[in-house]
Amino acid sequence: MIPANSRQGPSLIVALDYPDADAALAMSARLDPALCRLKVGKELFIAAGPDLVRALSGLGFEVFLDLKFHDIPNTVAGAVRAAAALGVWMVNVHASGGRRMMQAAREALGSPGPGVPLLTAVTVLTSMDAADLAETGVSDPLEKQVLRLAALSVESGLDGLVCSAREVTAIRESLGAAPVLVTPGIRPAGSDSGDQRRTVGPREAMEAGSDFLVIGRPVTAAPDPAAAVLSILSEMSYRNLP
Repeated sequence: MIPANSRQGPSLIVALDYPDADAALAMSARLDPALCRLKVGKELFIAAGPDLVRALSGLGFEVFLDLKFHDIPNTVAGAVRAAAALGVWMVNVHASGGRRMMQAAREALGSPGPGVPLLTAVTVLTSMDAADLAETGVSDPLEKQVLRLAALSVESGLDGLVCSAREVTAIRESLGAAPVLVTPGIRPAGSDSGDQRRTVGPREAMEAGSDFLVIGRPVTAAPDPAAAVLSILSEMSYRNLP
């Protein structure tokens, strides 16, 4: 059972896609932990390491450690256990790693509850389209593959999924309200889509049933990141603005 408070707090996750700790910390100083969470991905984590995660947490931010673990079950179990020791709010794996891998990650973290990071699984990367998927040997339609991996993740005991907002409605229809849904590939009005292919706007994503939206460059590249956050929250119809 997913904790009742798993959906509380800011619904916006700002992606700190930086190559070093100084830039990430400079951006975090311009943001309010009451209005957003932060995502640390592979480049930044490899460059700055666990100390940066601890520093961001020390500033009051809840951190989504986005390393998308995909390895043998024992290795992934150890990795998510180490992430939990850092005090992260959320950690993720690749659903394509299979049932045994995801179950090992769940067992390593223990049952969902206070102090236990949310454990989510990536279904199909938002940078991929049907042609990309076919090149990997998956001939089924993209949405069918997403639903297959989503169901497997939930059956394996995970708290939720990282998926495109374009698949949120289908996932909700298939799996109901329980899974926490985290959606990258979000582009506010007027933003460039960059290397994301399956993008939607913030309000559309929330109305479809997303719980958390991951947004990077529209905030971090804005002249005034704090103002960009407020604008996005307004577009999301966020009701707890100061």
